[in-house]
Amino acid sequence: MEIKTLKASQRDPHGSRSAKRLRRSGQVPGIVYGHKQDPEAISLDRALVEHELESGAHIVQLDLGGRSETCLIKDVQFDHLGIELQHIDFARVDLNERVRVKVPIELRGHAKGQEKGGVVSQQLMEIEVECLVTAIPSQLRVPIADLDLNQMLHIHEVALPEGVRAVGDPEAIVVMCREPLAAVEAPATTEVAAEGAAEPEVITKGKAAKEGEEEAEEK
Repeated sequence: MEIKTLKASQRDPHGSRSAKRLRRSGQVPGIVYGHKQDPEAISLDRALVEHELESGAHIVQLDLGGRSETCLIKDVQFDHLGIELQHIDFARVDLNERVRVKVPIELRGHAKGQEKGGVVSQQLMEIEVECLVTAIPSQLRVPIADLDLNQMLHIHEVALPEGVRAVGDPEAIVVMCREPLAAVEAPATTEVAAEGAAEPEVITKGKAAKEGEEEAEEK
């Protein structure tokens, strides 16, 4: 597993103005913590960090003025539009320890239930797993070719790499193939329409009977 090195600089941890100045200059503020050491406020080149995030990296080597820190990318914060990187958290790790991370899911293939008019609905975009730092998968490819209409795939049915185990509810649904909502709702709509059509008939009969009684009285 190749671990990329990112150069980082120490920064003033106080004040939002300094953080804004960093972002304007193409840097992103961050923090390094863990392993019973004091937290360190740092800054990094935003473009390089974004490149590592896009490549699916979970572990990086931080070069802090000649001192090296092996770190897990723990948390990434974006602006309210989810576009611009605002802040990044790193947790110090040892290459021989097990960690918990969230790994994105990629669906592969075409569900056979789609040939019957089914719609594939992905319920989970990522799965939390536990494994060695050096064994973190960049993504989990989940084949869905055998997924039939009204079938679903749970977490415990997802094949994981050796040494990797899923964390959380094993019965949580990852993906399902279901009938289109319009098809499911159609019978209820028809029933309501039928009831609506029957109602005026009753009102009409009642009105006709009443009119007949009034005509008899007049005679």
